[in-house]
Amino acid sequence: MKRKIAFISEHASPLAVLGGVDSGGQNVYVAEICKSLAALGYIIDIFTRKDDALPQVVNWLPGIRVIHVDAGPAREVPKESLLGYMGEFTDSMVRFIERNRLDYELVHANFFMSGLVASDIKKRLGIPYVITFHALGKIRMIHQKEKDAFPVARLDIEQMIVNDADYIIAECPQDKQDLIEHYNADPSRITIIPCGFSSDEFYPAPRMEARKRLGLKQDEVVLLQLGRIVPRKGIDNVIRAMRFLKDIPKLRLLVVGGSDEIPDFTRDAELRRLKEIAEQEGVSAAVQFVGRRSRQELRHYYQAADFFISTPWYEPFGITPLEAMACGTPVVGSDVGGIKYTVLHGQTGFLVPPHNPEQLANALLEGVSCPKKYQQLRENALKRVNENFTWTNVAKKAHRLYSRIASERAVTPFYLVQLKKFKRKAVAEPAIGIPAYAIP
Repeated sequence: MKRKIAFISEHASPLAVLGGVDSGGQNVYVAEICKSLAALGYIIDIFTRKDDALPQVVNWLPGIRVIHVDAGPAREVPKESLLGYMGEFTDSMVRFIERNRLDYELVHANFFMSGLVASDIKKRLGIPYVITFHALGKIRMIHQKEKDAFPVARLDIEQMIVNDADYIIAECPQDKQDLIEHYNADPSRITIIPCGFSSDEFYPAPRMEARKRLGLKQDEVVLLQLGRIVPRKGIDNVIRAMRFLKDIPKLRLLVVGGSDEIPDFTRDAELRRLKEIAEQEGVSAAVQFVGRRSRQELRHYYQAADFFISTPWYEPFGITPLEAMACGTPVVGSDVGGIKYTVLHGQTGFLVPPHNPEQLANALLEGVSCPKKYQQLRENALKRVNENFTWTNVAKKAHRLYSRIASERAVTPFYLVQLKKFKRKAVAEPAIGIPAYAIP
């Protein structure tokens, strides 16, 4: 019998266009892991917030439905402003489950607000849940400080979820370490399952053909920055590095992403800031702001580039470096978070400190100076992603976790489940200012 599970992804629908401020890795993660789980025999409903005129139920792919639930106005709302609508999200989801007499084996929540909904669903319907946080509020606050627009309540909610979830999925070793150090998470309830890439979408192709398709010159050294256009992604760092690369003739940086297919510098403050930096650094002639591109077009940019660059301040995981390596393009990335897990320094690319354009430039110079070394980087990158980071492998790891939870619930008496939960709560609650209590 096929196993039926529910995914919750309150702000990141798998149907959303990628590249916008609130569209990125989580959208890809939910879409791709669900596709691979469906191939393993799962039946999946993905619950996401209704933010436009799409029907409530979209039969997206065989075995996968996208369910749009009421949670605030049916229009785009920044994710930082969604927390107050999560009670309505929960009520809408429960009504749908009960009205359709659905029996889910498990809920897989994505992001802290989805985790809040999953926790309430667990209390009301008894369905266990796992959570992939994708980003942690305490880590975000370390780097963004007063610019972090999420409510302060996020931190207490995340702590509650850490204590309450049946299992936590960390996307890389740094993610697991952060959960333990900053949230006092139980290591035995954390499983590392990385993100992945789709080999149907991302694969090597002749660079000459990719450049011809995109109208790029064959004799240029092409650097690629692709993703959300937000400050923490460190795109300014990449632009500033161009100043140290003026000895490379015919150098071009492509900046792909944003809300519009044609960049609108009057409407997008971050794009405007980046353009001004390029002008100040004297490199504007070599920097091309491409705009948003469809998912189907992205591989041509990866295939056309000599190097993919990703130097964010912090990065919980980072899917784009995997996609670049899958196209045979070496990565120069920040030595942070998931990037330092996926990119092997000197083997599949280079790791550099964030906020350091000169070291970024030095790594690029090393990469282009030796054709033999460059070819080794390409070959190693392809081998690493295909051996470790396909969505099929990711889904198999998730399947093993789901099965473990099902078997534990089958053999563990209910009162012991409650006792374990009570003990975890007692240990963790002092961290969020609630009086401690203990079990004799």
